[in-house]
Amino acid sequence: MAAVLRLNRATRAVLALVVSALCLWYIVSRIDFGTTGHVLSRSNLWDVAAAFAILVLALVPLSWRWQRLLLARGISERLGWLLRAYFVSYTASQVLPTSLGGDAMRIVETSRRHPGEGGEIAGTVILERGLGGVATLLLGLVGFAIAIGRLSIGAYVVLEGAIAAATVLLVALVFSRRARRVLRRLERPFARFRITGQVKRIYLSLHAYGRAPRLVAELLALTVAVQAFRILTIWLCGLAVGVHESPLPYFVMGPMFFLVMLAPFTLNGFALREAFFVSFLGQLGVSADRAFSTGFLYFLLAVALSVPGAAIWTVENVRALAGTARNRDKPGPEPRSGEGALD
Repeated sequence: MAAVLRLNRATRAVLALVVSALCLWYIVSRIDFGTTGHVLSRSNLWDVAAAFAILVLALVPLSWRWQRLLLARGISERLGWLLRAYFVSYTASQVLPTSLGGDAMRIVETSRRHPGEGGEIAGTVILERGLGGVATLLLGLVGFAIAIGRLSIGAYVVLEGAIAAATVLLVALVFSRRARRVLRRLERPFARFRITGQVKRIYLSLHAYGRAPRLVAELLALTVAVQAFRILTIWLCGLAVGVHESPLPYFVMGPMFFLVMLAPFTLNGFALREAFFVSFLGQLGVSADRAFSTGFLYFLLAVALSVPGAAIWTVENVRALAGTARNRDKPGPEPRSGEGALD
């Protein structure tokens, strides 16, 4: 098993290098570095600042959504700490593979505060991902329906349909009672794997939310509103570098872009993100230099969003180390009269 895991890691690393190299080659073959540098140097900083403000403020309702999901499973946690966990997770996602690394950080940190609730906590984080995916897809479908006849995005239409079908299938697997009966038959063949018990606990935690449809519907509505504003940050990045498209193409683009960023075979989306922008926006007549600049600005926003989390993590660890040092330097209790003394 260990050999298989090592092989998988090696294969994933090689695949990441190959995919990143191909994307980098595609970008280099399409853009002019001088023109791109000129476009970036003339970026409208007000648009960039507005996009960053949206990303930061969006974390407040997202933290509240997570708090509601935890509370529904009997886990009480402060909103302030959940917001702090979100910031730190964005820092982790810049270091760990794909944005899912940040989700893993949230699960681990919260599980330490609530021992024995790891499966429930993982279920809430996964459901959050699911709500975000469904909300983004709904926005994409609405944007696509409105933009029919106005946009020409070729094969991306097929990909949008595939995302929609996969989302419907995933929702059916999670909440359908019939699907649960089918999955129960697979439990015994997979029982020998160590992760089977944890996967089962996570699945049961997700399935339990099927008994709270009103809560899920309310949080989905909230997520749709938040995702709409987050997609507008991509539009603002484009606006900052002179891409004067309406927001509609970005709502079609959003589901595919967020799916691309989950790819586990890239170096944190390096080159793949920018190649996607060049390809998608290029079909709308946007120059490769401005399309690349849009993706690069969005990357810079993601890096900037990781700074508060890095500061929080650093301060907490410095305080912990200082506390450990103070405890170590404290003198021990005074020996009682006669203890340790020679007669």
